Amino acid sequence: MSVLQRLILRDLFVNVLGASLLMPRHLRWLLLRLYGAKIGRSSVGPRCFFGGPRITIGSGAFINVGVFFDGSDTITVGDKVHIGMEALILTSAHDVGPESRRAGEQAPAPVVIEDGCWIGARAILMPGVTIGRGTIVAAGSVVTQSCEPNAAYAGVPARKIRSLEPDQTQPAP
Repeated sequence: MSVLQRLILRDLFVNVLGASLLMPRHLRWLLLRLYGAKIGRSSVGPRCFFGGPRITIGSGAFINVGVFFDGSDTITVGDKVHIGMEALILTSAHDVGPESRRAGEQAPAPVVIEDGCWIGARAILMPGVTIGRGTIVAAGSVVTQSCEPNAAYAGVPARKIRSLEPDQTQPAP
């Protein structure tokens, strides 16, 4: 099967049929597993885009509506992670090229979201970042560097705004 045929099948079955509002969540989960993604018992909302099968999602994760998973490199989502609507998880960027074509060679890098994290709506995680265990990334933030565990990050680019106690409930940032 050619690369083009695989992309058409992926988009038809995973990103159209599987992403449909009419597809029950348990069937969407099964379809993604059949596609090759490693997904524990989790909830994946409609209208999500999966750019490749090199995605691992742990148990108890909640993926909200319209989350974009780039497929150029691996994406690892830990257990009990919540990802807000329309978040972008990017694994592909480009090196800076010459003046005639500034978007140089593709530079893929993995993204890791460790256990217990909360990624806010429309947050953007850039290639190569690791979000440490129990960390919050505020809605609309752009994460360009890895985040330490048990901290809250916000802004463009995202910066640490406070530390979080490992086992204590606190108001959202």
